[in-house]
Amino acid sequence: MTTRLLIYTRTTDYRHDSIPAAVEAVRALGDFEVDATEDPAALEAPLEAYAAVVFLSTSGEVLTPAGRERLAGYVESGGGFVGVHAAACTEYAWPYYGELLGARFARHPEFQPGRAVVEDRGHPATRHLPAVWDFTDEWYDFRTNPRGAVRVLVRADEASYDGGGTGEDHPLVWCREQGAGRVFYTALGHAEEAYAEPDFVAHLRGGIGWAGGARLWPTAAM
Repeated sequence: MTTRLLIYTRTTDYRHDSIPAAVEAVRALGDFEVDATEDPAALEAPLEAYAAVVFLSTSGEVLTPAGRERLAGYVESGGGFVGVHAAACTEYAWPYYGELLGARFARHPEFQPGRAVVEDRGHPATRHLPAVWDFTDEWYDFRTNPRGAVRVLVRADEASYDGGGTGEDHPLVWCREQGAGRVFYTALGHAEEAYAEPDFVAHLRGGIGWAGGARLWPTAAM
């Protein structure tokens, strides 16, 4: 059976130029049948056919009340949820979404090279990565540190770039369980060039596959 994904890219605030390249990068994996949309009505319809819903650099308030109810019910009953980059800048007015994702965006320094430290290589999103991953991004800071409520996979090394505001313990990529579902979030993915970078594309592939696995393989360990 082909794995289906719903990729949602609606923005009502800042819009990333990288969105089209990101959608095409996921399509090009060939692992998933992708439905990409910016129509909030798509989140009001039944979602059970999808292994995962991916919020790909969404921003602002992007869901209707009916869409919020549908998404929450989907995840709680075993659906996968993936947030990429600006997904953390989304649905500030919906408390459940902040819990679902694990943390909300606060600020970022300028786009620049830095180092990401891989804490956990026992996950499909990170097992291919080096212990220290050189990357160029915006190095998001969050309103709260999610550690303790999530499984941290990657943290930022703030000594490797200018303007970090979190400190030594700076989670950047994580996963968690919500009800019977799984949630994966990566703060990386600002620039179009990231979606042509093999390690980053494999990172996305692993995260999406893991999140969708709650529906495909419900007995698999986190």
